[in-house]
Amino acid sequence: MSSNKPNMTPENASPQYIPGSAGGENEKKPGVRISSGNRADNSTPGSKILGEPIMEVRGLNLSYSGKQALKNINIAFLKNRITALIGPSGCGKSTLLRCLNRMNDLVDGVEITGETLFGGRNIYQPFIHVSELRKTVGMVFQKSNPFPKSIFENVAYGPRIHGVKNQSDLGGLVERSLKAAALWEEVRDRLHDSALGLSGGQQQRLCIARALAVEPEVLLMDEPCSALDPIATAKIEDLMGDLKDKYTIIIVTHNMQQAARVSDFTGFMLMGELVEFGVTTKLFQNPDDKRTIDYITGRFG
Repeated sequence: MSSNKPNMTPENASPQYIPGSAGGENEKKPGVRISSGNRADNSTPGSKILGEPIMEVRGLNLSYSGKQALKNINIAFLKNRITALIGPSGCGKSTLLRCLNRMNDLVDGVEITGETLFGGRNIYQPFIHVSELRKTVGMVFQKSNPFPKSIFENVAYGPRIHGVKNQSDLGGLVERSLKAAALWEEVRDRLHDSALGLSGGQQQRLCIARALAVEPEVLLMDEPCSALDPIATAKIEDLMGDLKDKYTIIIVTHNMQQAARVSDFTGFMLMGELVEFGVTTKLFQNPDDKRTIDYITGRFG
């Protein structure tokens, strides 16, 4: 993967932040109101833990048609680490994840206040080029969603729309991405077969390869193993451990054992609030909040 990306400073915007022209995809959708809000203090959970934050959420609030789903969220995500978000259904963890690459922009009636910082800049500023943001902060969804195309074309799709035309360059990108997703050896002889013929676990790894092909810095994973069997789940978990050397991974999971196995940091959410955040071993073995204790010991959720 290429690492020759310019430093991100207010005076020198990197390719991840190409200013958009008026209107177009950067124009706020009908029903979506976005405010930069006020910056929170410097006590963002995670910011005091040794490491380099790549993304920070400060004072984030989100409402759907007036119903508040996220309440004053403050959290920092450290570079080249895996952070898990856990909590019962409807607690806001997937909503928070979708805020990190502005997927909630696509939902009518959404109002967002506060800041989501990437490279030190608020991604909700109006000049942010949303497609470039989503290239740099990629997402793998709960249900694998391969395109009805060949395995090769699934992985090549992103680079193609971002301007890579040379077939040799595309071939190299596809091979590197499939190797990074631990899928190359299984599909190298059938790259031009339909991706829909792969098993569920293979399809999910193909979706990971597709996300990696555009060379992101952050990979968001929304319950990526919920529909997989234990063997496929183990492969995805092993893959996450390998990928964090190059990428920052933020995962939403209902599986507390999975969070304990794969993550470096864990945040527990409840009713739209971030109840507790910290080193995974500490949170599971000696949590500070009684609500966290009740959840991880199965008293609710």
